[in-house]
Amino acid sequence: MYRYTFDSIHMLNTGLLLIATLLVYSFETSFFLPINAGGRTSVNAIVLTDIGEFGLMRKERPGIPAHYHTGIDIKRPTRNYFDEPIFPVKDGLVISKRTDGPYAQLIIEHQDGRGKFWTLYEHIAGIEVELHQPVSPDRPIARFMNKMELNKYGWQFDHFHFEVLKTRPLALKPDSTKPERYFYSYTLTCYTRDDLRKHFHHPMEFLKERL
Repeated sequence: MYRYTFDSIHMLNTGLLLIATLLVYSFETSFFLPINAGGRTSVNAIVLTDIGEFGLMRKERPGIPAHYHTGIDIKRPTRNYFDEPIFPVKDGLVISKRTDGPYAQLIIEHQDGRGKFWTLYEHIAGIEVELHQPVSPDRPIARFMNKMELNKYGWQFDHFHFEVLKTRPLALKPDSTKPERYFYSYTLTCYTRDDLRKHFHHPMEFLKERL
């Protein structure tokens, strides 16, 4: 008959503590939608703009060649034009921030059991986080533009652009107009399907697998 020694009991307790810690960590680092809809747990709650699908070919415009759409454009989930929140999909660290009007943007670095990935949130307003700040999915990082901002910049920005990157964004040297913008996400440089597959996850499929 097996006799429990002090060492065996200690090992058992240590193992149970490790399991409990992993369970808590797993719960605390779960994925959620970036919008306040559908309990933040179902991709069916995400509604895209008419040209907001991932992988659509965007037409050439002055100074910008034709390119594939590298994310999704998520519509405002309610009629709240005051403080409709935007959240990170998982805990992470803000690695890049820009606040230049309609192109305001955050890039967040994340880690999970499959490795690192990066999320981008653009055409946002009211940014509530700082560069290099840890974030969690239970606290907003920004909001959708309000009516005053949409009247100023254009109602085509009544959404936000969301990306999930497989590869680390390209490093940038900040300048006086964007002093906290340290990374670029290949948003306008995916000219082939291979470029798109190399750098980006399909955001809807990515979230559906993890929610």
